[in-house]
Amino acid sequence: MASPGIEVELLGKGHSDLGEVAPEIKASERRTAVAIADLEWREMEGDDCEFRYGDGANEAQDNDFPTVERSRFQEMLSLLGLETYQVQKLSLQDSLQISFDSMKNWAPQVPKDLPWNFLRKLQALNADARNTTMVLDVLPDARPVEKESQMEEEIIYWDPADDLAADIYSFSELPTPDTPVNPLDLLCALLLSSDSFLQQEILLKMGLCQFALPLVLPDSENHYHTFLLWAMRGIVRTWWSQPPRGVGSFREDNVVLSRAPAFAFVRMDVSSNSKSQLLNAVLSPGHRQWDCFWHRDLNLGTNAREISDGLVEISWFFPSGREDLDIFPEPVAFLNLRGDIGSHWLQFKLLTEISSAVFILTDNISKKEYKLLYSMKESTTKYYFILSPYRGKRNTNLRFLNKLIPVLKIDHSHVLVKVSSTDSDSFVKRIRAIVGNVLRAPCRRVSVEDMAHAARKLGLKVDEDCEECQKAKDRMERITRKIKDSDAYRRDELRLQGDPWRKAAQVEKEFCQLQWAVDPPEKHRAELRRRLLELRMQQNGHDPSSGVQEFISGVSSPSLSEKQYFLRWMEWGLARVAQPRLRQPPETLLTLRPKHGGPTDLGEPLWPEPLGVEHFLREMGQFYEAESCLVEAGRLPAGQRRFAHFPGLASELLLTGLPLELIDGSTLSMPVRWVTGLLKELHIRLERRSRLVVLSALGVPCTGKSTLLNTMFGLRFATGKSCGPRGAFMQLITVAEGFSQDLGCDHILVIDSGGLIGGALTSAGDRFELEASLATLLMGLSNVTVISLAETKDIPAAILHAFLRLEKTGHMPNYQFVYQNLHDVSVPGPRPRDKRQLLDPPGDLSRAAAQMEKQGDGFRALAGLAFCDPEKQHIWHIPGLWHGAPPMAAVSLAYSEAIFELKRCLLENIRNGLSNQNKNIQQLIELVRRL
Repeated sequence: MASPGIEVELLGKGHSDLGEVAPEIKASERRTAVAIADLEWREMEGDDCEFRYGDGANEAQDNDFPTVERSRFQEMLSLLGLETYQVQKLSLQDSLQISFDSMKNWAPQVPKDLPWNFLRKLQALNADARNTTMVLDVLPDARPVEKESQMEEEIIYWDPADDLAADIYSFSELPTPDTPVNPLDLLCALLLSSDSFLQQEILLKMGLCQFALPLVLPDSENHYHTFLLWAMRGIVRTWWSQPPRGVGSFREDNVVLSRAPAFAFVRMDVSSNSKSQLLNAVLSPGHRQWDCFWHRDLNLGTNAREISDGLVEISWFFPSGREDLDIFPEPVAFLNLRGDIGSHWLQFKLLTEISSAVFILTDNISKKEYKLLYSMKESTTKYYFILSPYRGKRNTNLRFLNKLIPVLKIDHSHVLVKVSSTDSDSFVKRIRAIVGNVLRAPCRRVSVEDMAHAARKLGLKVDEDCEECQKAKDRMERITRKIKDSDAYRRDELRLQGDPWRKAAQVEKEFCQLQWAVDPPEKHRAELRRRLLELRMQQNGHDPSSGVQEFISGVSSPSLSEKQYFLRWMEWGLARVAQPRLRQPPETLLTLRPKHGGPTDLGEPLWPEPLGVEHFLREMGQFYEAESCLVEAGRLPAGQRRFAHFPGLASELLLTGLPLELIDGSTLSMPVRWVTGLLKELHIRLERRSRLVVLSALGVPCTGKSTLLNTMFGLRFATGKSCGPRGAFMQLITVAEGFSQDLGCDHILVIDSGGLIGGALTSAGDRFELEASLATLLMGLSNVTVISLAETKDIPAAILHAFLRLEKTGHMPNYQFVYQNLHDVSVPGPRPRDKRQLLDPPGDLSRAAAQMEKQGDGFRALAGLAFCDPEKQHIWHIPGLWHGAPPMAAVSLAYSEAIFELKRCLLENIRNGLSNQNKNIQQLIELVRRL
């Protein structure tokens, strides 16, 4: 005979009952198993303690309900236009394509617009992404072309009271095309239609918007629920950590790995109090309300949930180190179960096993609910009840509560009463006080990984447990377990980098400069060629180390999914085992640079580089470079090449959305053979769709340019205040086939200059000349260049230098100056007269740059250049990124809207031909060689 705990677990799986543990059991076998388990439960506990799923449950309900749910799920998918993505899932690359809608701030008109509207707004970190209000239009399939003010007037807010005949609790009515879909239904349907990497991107962006994240995803169609562990892997948070003794400091960690106390809020039967509104109030400091958890008052007239009951959401509180904002002294996780615990027993069982305390909101405690809670008598979790007795049966509630006191080990302080007359602020303070008391006592602390382990034991599916993901993880661990010290690993395992590559890059630079000399001495040219061949032969004499070979095997996998899993695992694995030795705050980075005019070792890094995926790809690039150089010199027969396929592997990674290094961050040089080989392979794979627009972003490190590009296009460039990769990286965006003819290109190649360009203080010396050359290279390759500025006069001298060089060549791409307010949201943008000052840097710095270009007295201020007309919209003010104080701040709506307008302008300029002549990949290859 099975134990009572197992029987409750089986019988309490919500609508999918035994299908959760044994999906292969037929319906008739399931009914028999339910009956047997029910009988055993009665025999052991007696009728007074019997627990069965629901009142009046019978064979017909057990047999018919999954069919009804399956139909409702399919109808919801059909309503949202997602039914085609059940076999071939929607991918991240699908969601990032540039289309006509990318240029329009359109509102959804029909339910099929909602998933794409949600993805578009979420990519832009728009706080209104969860709004499912639709705009009616006479042409259902057309996008609104009216002005936004006219569109706003046509928004219809639906009130359920308008249709008195509608039963809001009916399971037979689905949302009509005119009715706003519940945002939680939209989220669940979209996640169930997305592949693992789009799911991960959705949760990452939701976290930045401070939305509660889905933790357990219900799927009534396939009779299982999924714990979203993989989908949360990419979320990193920074918070203030204050030890009991000692000095506090900021700590950065992945939320999947960090342990924190968890508190669950659930509903039993009916509650007149809203869990989500209560949770939002508990998480909101002061009088500022944060709507982390969606609730019914956010969208007027939104339908009741149809497929999202059983969803478990999670959100965290993270301290900032400010006493006026820190509600709790340490990170705390809050969990919210959507729906009644009686219908979703498995999720409730999980919450009781991972939470330090569970808050149960209810109006009534009946015999059914009492029996349900009685089954939790072995639990060590603390339970608190939040009641509204005037809406329920007060005496009945008290009778059952008195019975539960010894069972759940609670006392009268664990019962809170909240009615309409209760002061909300005082009640929220009481909830916070309870949480604070639990934190001060010894309590359970769990990570998301710990939660996933508990979910597996209960029979939930964990998204990370698929074979491809686990194979990729094992491969990553075989590489990272050998990394004890980053510097030693780079020296011993990545042997072609460091000193050999630095010397080869210096020789190639001298050789290139010699080609432009009027009458170069042939003897010197031959000497440089000899030295280069010696260095390349030395590199080619090595074999790839075991770690590099393992990496090559990972990126050579025939399975695209396994390859993508492997690259993500490598990013996270290397981030944990290879932290940089020096973690300077951004404002101190300039002190690491050489003094003006002093001797400079161009190979000396400006700051230690953390070990990353780019180092393994850089090693592959050096094997290819060395081999290609020897083949060109006739020192190696082409038939003996071993690494000729490496550029093809890299081009496939670029097509999957991985940023690849264009300019090496260690030597500040471009491996030309590797880059051109990669572009050739890209041209072959794209076939006829190889028309390109190149968009670059330059600026001083930590001015927000990478965040700007990521928000604008959904890219994956490294961000953050810690020292990241220094090289310039490129990422490819696909233009939808139906829009490519209109836009005039098939792809957009986006280049992020990373940490290559220094501040305005770096105006002389070898370092300046190198940065100016790199700025000229990146801007010379570009059709569009975005200059990111932190202050109105913070134009780096290297960029001024590049402007003057490019003006002589006649290559004038479309330039946009972006002034980013990194701190205060309320600071206004530059006034018109300030725009002229923004483009007219200090006279001595500009004059020095002009003299270096031998312009002499012919110097013209930057504002005088032909392409910089202050009256035209070349200058943008972007409001502050955060609304509130990090780490609990959300991205501001003003920032998101300004980024969208900048994106619209850039695409409009590309479409109108203002971005210089678009090029195909072959032309880009020639331009790379020339520059």
